[in-house]
Amino acid sequence: MTRTDELIRMATKARDNAYAPYSGHPVGAALVTEQGRTFSGCNVENAAYPLGCCAEQSAISAMVLAGGGVIRELVVVGPSDEPCTPCGGCRQRIREFAGPDTIVRACNERGPLLTMTVDELLPESFGPHNLNPRKR
Repeated sequence: MTRTDELIRMATKARDNAYAPYSGHPVGAALVTEQGRTFSGCNVENAAYPLGCCAEQSAISAMVLAGGGVIRELVVVGPSDEPCTPCGGCRQRIREFAGPDTIVRACNERGPLLTMTVDELLPESFGPHNLNPRKR
């Protein structure tokens, strides 16, 4: 089993535990850091929509809680065979913890449907280096 296969398995399991009673659109995400640590998350909706959280946000929060890291690869699994790509807010969240060459895959349970880099996902992005030039 490849690392991507394992991330798809983790993201699918997370998706199956998502709380999406309003949209009916359960999503799971899983990531691996440069240190090889893996984290997953699911979307959790709320009747007051802005209070919900996305699967990518949940996975990144789990990573931060465990001590942080730099994302090497992130997988998103939605509810259908159409690619479920990260929303705009999640693209920015991913960018915060990933380099331009980090791989992001929109998948179904069987494999990748769309693969891109963070730079392709969010071109000309604004990130930590824009606020602190010494971190370049």
